[in-house]
Amino acid sequence: MPVVSSNTILYCNIWEETVSFYKSILKLPVLLANEWFVEFKLSENSRLSVADSQRTTIKSSGGAGITLSLEVLNLEEKKNELNQLGIDSSPIKSHPWDAMIFYLYDPEGHRIEFWQRK
Repeated sequence: MPVVSSNTILYCNIWEETVSFYKSILKLPVLLANEWFVEFKLSENSRLSVADSQRTTIKSSGGAGITLSLEVLNLEEKKNELNQLGIDSSPIKSHPWDAMIFYLYDPEGHRIEFWQRK
């Protein structure tokens, strides 16, 4: 049976800061929001949610072992946009899978990889 859509849920200790990061810095559209859970649209069939771990049975991993990999159409433009907002990121580098990449971290410590095909 094929997967119709996907949603990654990040459980966060610093929920408000993390929600603000995805909403105000990365400018992801909000699909659903309540007092402890926000769902953002990544693409037509992909979403990212941020849950307040103080109000859930699943606790935060503190970002350990998680990388969100997001393909963008213009990597340099995305990096410049984030740098202008004061967001620290790694330099753009070439990756073995025929892509260019850079990394940054959200307030909870989740690594975010932005990449573009060469």
